[in-house]
Amino acid sequence: MSSNHSMQVVSTPANSGGGNATRLRDIEHLSQLSDNLSSLFMNPDYSDVTFLVENQKLYAHKAILAARSDYFRALLYGGLKESNQSEIELSDAPLEAFKTLLKYIYSGHMYWRILKEEVILDTLGLANKYGFRELEKAISDILQQLLAMKNVCAILDTARLYGLEQLVQVCRRFFDQHATEILVHESFTQLSQDTLVELLERDSFYAPEVDIFKGVSAWCNVNRDYNDRVMNCVRLPLMTVTDLLAFVRPAKLVKPDTLLDAIAERTSSRISSLPYRGQLLVDENVACQSMGSQVIAGELMEALLDGDHYNYDLERGYTRHAIGAGCDQCIIVRLGKPSIINHIKMLLWDKDLRSYSYYIEVSMELKDWAMVVDYRKCACRSWQTLYFDTRVVQYIKIVGTHNTVNKVFHLVSFEAYYEENIPTLIDDIICPNYNVATLLKSAYVIEGVSRSKNALLNGDTKHYNLDSGYTCHQLGSGVILIQLGQPYIISSLRLLLWDCDDRSYSYYIESSVNIWDWEVLVDRTRENCKSWQVVTFPPKPVVFIRIVGTRNTANEVFHCVHFECPSSEQVDWNETMSEQKPETSKRMLTVSNVAGGSDGGNGQPTETATEAEELPFALEDSID
Repeated sequence: MSSNHSMQVVSTPANSGGGNATRLRDIEHLSQLSDNLSSLFMNPDYSDVTFLVENQKLYAHKAILAARSDYFRALLYGGLKESNQSEIELSDAPLEAFKTLLKYIYSGHMYWRILKEEVILDTLGLANKYGFRELEKAISDILQQLLAMKNVCAILDTARLYGLEQLVQVCRRFFDQHATEILVHESFTQLSQDTLVELLERDSFYAPEVDIFKGVSAWCNVNRDYNDRVMNCVRLPLMTVTDLLAFVRPAKLVKPDTLLDAIAERTSSRISSLPYRGQLLVDENVACQSMGSQVIAGELMEALLDGDHYNYDLERGYTRHAIGAGCDQCIIVRLGKPSIINHIKMLLWDKDLRSYSYYIEVSMELKDWAMVVDYRKCACRSWQTLYFDTRVVQYIKIVGTHNTVNKVFHLVSFEAYYEENIPTLIDDIICPNYNVATLLKSAYVIEGVSRSKNALLNGDTKHYNLDSGYTCHQLGSGVILIQLGQPYIISSLRLLLWDCDDRSYSYYIESSVNIWDWEVLVDRTRENCKSWQVVTFPPKPVVFIRIVGTRNTANEVFHCVHFECPSSEQVDWNETMSEQKPETSKRMLTVSNVAGGSDGGNGQPTETATEAEELPFALEDSID
């Protein structure tokens, strides 16, 4: 017997015995197998079952179908009546789609590029019915790439029918982005009622409400079996009284009482309470010039939305307004379109240690303002990361109420977003589960002595000794004061006391939101504390943390190496001491050397030299 296929032998280096070793590869002829099975597609040879689809006979083979699908295994071998039939009628299967599925069963291929879109959708339905999950997923992925105005309605209906959630989400985003065009497209009237209702209920299906009414009216004229759910989803109070009378009343699709109620709500309700629609762009800044947004109030308006976070100084790079000079003093940003947002990120001028207080309001028509952020009683600096309840907004007003240096509010950058995943909020203040006492989060050490500015917040808990790596203050005359970038709800903190020898410290810690009113978080003035300290307390708003040392068993200076809030972990003391043991031993040897050994190693080391050389932080120049 001859064969075109030869066994492949791969030579390998000689083994230790000096002989030749070989490695044989597995024999794989998958392409030939696929071709051979494909040749049986709709081939009467060896066929033992025939499907009757739209009066056409399609020949198949039970064993192949059963091997490829649990559905066909149960149908053909599960004891059902079809198990004993040589011809099975499939009355609900579209012919071209079933042929496509059979071809896939025999070959593993679906040549979708040569198929009409309706055949692809029908094949998706059959793949769902017969349990071909991989094919169902593959077709869903293809349809996401084929979305267009002419087919998105049919694809969304199909995706909802078969529970293809990812495809549904992609279709919804397409509808949101092209709402105005879809409302007038002929395919819009082909939507099922359930899909139409779901679409109209979405705040992100944004178009002028009069256009939505016109589109729904056209749908009602084609689909006569609709019920009140459809028209109830049209938000009539968003239409002007003129449009209500000119378009809604003549259409006779709304009851007179419903029309009067809409007019009354439009004219008497607070504008901010109306059920607005707006564009929804996930994780995309809508307060930028490319989106049509602009600053319409404030001084030096051109700087705020230019996207430049770096090039600003005393003279340029910010937008400002005078503080306390009248109710019209503010900065107002108008978004290009009404937008759904729940997150604002903005940069306060931060070239020195000044702090600002402010509040933010939003509106749809520059008349009825709703406050979303109120930090009038808080001290804030640098980057502000703000979250609030999701709402539709077109105008955003930022009002500065205090500046610790002068009477001007300075804003360098402003961004507005919608985010799907937002942090936990308590009273509209972030309750973080990550350390916010970092330079990246705009925290700063305002008071304290150190060779390196903000060494307390740099995250380095390994490299410190007698000379560097810590922040300190003189007992009885100073403090260590940390300012967070903005208010946070904090319930724990962690600090590392200098631990290169066996000394212990006593201390207490206070917090404030405005640097005037203080509350004690922990009082350990009667305890001997060493190394890592974890402090927990009831959740509360915090901006300032004041650490006050009251005792050091070695000298008159309080030393702190690291600070974080909230605490990142509960310290495993045994593990911590085990990790630090080699380095700690080395540092203790250094301490003994500094002490000079005059007391035989039994006395406390003297630490006057390094502390005398430490320098306090210096303030930079301020804006005039």
